[in-house]
Order: sequence, then structure tokens, then C-alpha cells
Amino acid sequence: MTTPAHQNPERHRVVVIGSGFGGLFATQGLKRADVDVTIIDRTTTHLFQPLLYQVATGILSEGEIAPSTRTVLKDQANARVLLGSVTDIDLAAHTVTSRCDDTTTVTRYDSLIVSAGAQQSYFGNDHFAEHAPGLKSVDDALEVRGRILHAFEKAELTDDPVERARQLTFVVVGAGPTGVELAGQIAELAHRTLVGAFRSISPKAARIVLLDAAPQVLPPFGAKLGSAAARTLQSKGVEVELGSIVTDVDAHGLTVKDADGHSRRIEAACKVWSAGVAASPLAKQLAEQTGAPLDRAGRISVGADLTLPGQPNVFVIGDMMSRDQLPGVAQTAIQGGRYAAKHIAREVRETSRSHERAPFQYRDKGSMATVCRFSAVAQVGRFEFSGFVAWLLWLAVHLVYVVGFRSRIATLLSWTSSFLGRGRGQLTTSAQQIRARAAVTGQHNQIRNPRLAHIEPGLGNLIGTAAREAEPATRAS
Repeated sequence: MTTPAHQNPERHRVVVIGSGFGGLFATQGLKRADVDVTIIDRTTTHLFQPLLYQVATGILSEGEIAPSTRTVLKDQANARVLLGSVTDIDLAAHTVTSRCDDTTTVTRYDSLIVSAGAQQSYFGNDHFAEHAPGLKSVDDALEVRGRILHAFEKAELTDDPVERARQLTFVVVGAGPTGVELAGQIAELAHRTLVGAFRSISPKAARIVLLDAAPQVLPPFGAKLGSAAARTLQSKGVEVELGSIVTDVDAHGLTVKDADGHSRRIEAACKVWSAGVAASPLAKQLAEQTGAPLDRAGRISVGADLTLPGQPNVFVIGDMMSRDQLPGVAQTAIQGGRYAAKHIAREVRETSRSHERAPFQYRDKGSMATVCRFSAVAQVGRFEFSGFVAWLLWLAVHLVYVVGFRSRIATLLSWTSSFLGRGRGQLTTSAQQIRARAAVTGQHNQIRNPRLAHIEPGLGNLIGTAAREAEPATRAS
């Protein structure tokens, strides 16, 4: 079923793709403009992605970092929210096509802001995702939480020392900010929160491994801060293995090739991937229509005003754009969103572009990453901080960018409980969270070939049921 979006053709129509930092700040920046804004995203929430690792390790709930986009924008009369994955952008027709289940929606635009973000990159080895999920969405974080806690539970159930060691081995691939933060919090979980909670195992026996092909931890932060972060992780029991390339991942562990060319196995039940990102596939669509080049991460080159060649009313912002080697961080998206909104509002008000747009100027407000409780690294201009001072700075900055007063209070209370005490209030998991990825994958396989239902032992009934329930909608579409 295809439906046109309900729009007022007499008003300037702005379509925003993505409800992350760039999309949300762009939409809010148009609150007082004489325009109608339609924000389209495949989820119903505004995700504070830098805190996903805290959902994955039981510190925060998903609701605290992913408030409803509709609720955030409910008082903005000129904004509406559409749920759907964008499948096509037609620059010639000025339309955006999105799909939600069996409903396809076509939305027209006069100005377009594309802020669809990035996804996890497995460098051509997408099959790794089945056994080593990334950490880019709420679904990912809940799955990772389930896998981490389930590994401790499985270790409690076995008397085999080899299998117990495998269950208690946690491998994080990628020593960027996400990998460092996740590895540090798994160590805190094992060495503080879960101590005394089991009878047959000691959570302190957990082996946490942080792998990266790079020669240092946190490469963008420089050697000094990277070394400081590595030392702190090692003091918490994390094994930091650099110059190591993952060549294979399976259900039982992973194969690693070291800098000397030697390959080895790490037997581990729980693996998490945070080694790379790739821009949304929408960047490729836009490149094919405009001739704008893509970089190695699939990001599309934009002009000085963040627009595409020959498309002055199409802005690309955030992790999708490539411009002056700008970092893929929240501030880049926020400032890009505000920039696009400012120029759209001004040009609608003036009815025509009477002068050239001033080039986008990024203001670097610094980079920071937590390593563990009471320890972080921060880089603000020429100044570098590490340890407790950097951790306090990290707390203050991230609390400011949590959306909503209630969420800020809840986050502050959760941090107080987790960092000053030993408890974590979000340790609930379910089999559905752990197995959903396999069920969804199997659903598509089952539709194409019903005989493939047996490929996931123990999941055949779940996969088969999901496939049967989805089949009518698939046919209808």
C-alpha cells in the first residue's frame, strides 16, 4: 500500500531524514520558521548513541537515552514525525520514499536535510554480525546486555573448566571510544556489581580482551591519552591487544592474526564489534544522482554550505557527509543541523537567495571518552586531561545533552547508584533480546526457502513462527 504524506503545498516543505542529533537539532531550529517540517526515521526515538554502552552494561535504561521523538517535538506545531525506513530519494522529483511494514509513503520536499547517520562496518565480513553484534542501536545494546549476562549464567551451569573459561571470556573488537568504554564497563560489572552473586563461579575470573589492528588505543586522541587509557584498562584487568586483525568470527570464538603474521584462536562466548563505521546506504544513492564522490567509509562529499552539487536545497549533515576531515561526532551533526536550519529559515523569510551562504564553520568543543569508574580522557583544544578531572568533565557534558528534564534526573540517579555504589538497576534480560537477530535473519531465509529453518539450533520454532506471521505482509507489499 502506497500513500502520499499529508502536507500543505502552500507552505515551504522541509523533510528531515533521521532523528539523531543532526535531524533533531535541525527540526528544532526550524520551530519559528514559516515552514512545515516532516522528520522521517526507522525508529520512534531520538537516540543518544554515545551512551549505548551504558545500556549494554546495565547502568542506564534504554528509555533514559532514547526518548520518544514525538514527545520531544509535541509542542512544535510545524513538525510531524513519520515512522519508516527511507528506501529512495528522488532528487529530480523532490520526493522521499519510506517504508513501514507493508505501507510505503511518498513525501514531497522543497528543502531536504539528510542526516541518516552511519552503521556498523565489518569491512566486507557482514556475516560476523551474527556472532559479534555492533553497538549502534537500542536493539544492539539490549542484545549485547543479554549476551554478556547470559555468558555469566552459562558459566554458572557448567562443570567443564574449558567451557567455563570460554563463557567467561569477553572480547571487544575495536579500541575506539565505544570499545574502550564497553571493555571498561564489562570489567566493572565483573569486578564490582556481580561479585558474590554466583555460587559456582567468581565473576572476577572473567577475561576481558580489547582487540584492535591499530598500534594504539583511542587513535584520534593522540599517543599520550591513548597510553593513559590503555594503562587504566590494564589496571582493571582488561587485556589490551593491539596490532591484531580479526580474520574470522564464529559461535565459539574468533581467529586473530597478529602483526607478525601468526594466527591464533580466542575461545569466547561473547564478542562485540566496534571496529568501524560506514555511512548510510542513502549516501550512495545521492552520489549516483549528483556525481559527488564517496570516501572509503561511504560518506558523500558536500560543498562549503553542506549541500550537494547542483542541489542547493539538499543538505547532508552528520556521519553521512565528508568535508574537511570533520570528525564523526555528535557536535558535527548538531552544528550541521543548526546551520542548515538557519539558512532554510532565512531564505524562506527572504523568499529568495539574495546572497551567498557563509561556509559552514565547525567549532571543535573537544573529544572525551570514559575508561571506567572515576577515569576518563578528554581533549579540549590544546588541553588534554585524564583521570578523575576528565571523568567529571565527561559527566557534565553528557548530562547536558541528555534530552528532557526527567531523563536527566533519572540518568543522574542511575550514575550515582552505579558509580558510588555497586548496584546496577538495568540487569534484566530476555531470550528474545539475545535471539532476535537470528530470528529476523531466519525469517527472511525461511520465506525464501522453508528448508533453512533448521540452521539455528533451538530457534527453529521461533524462526518458523516469525516467518509465517510475516509472510502475508510480505506478499501484500
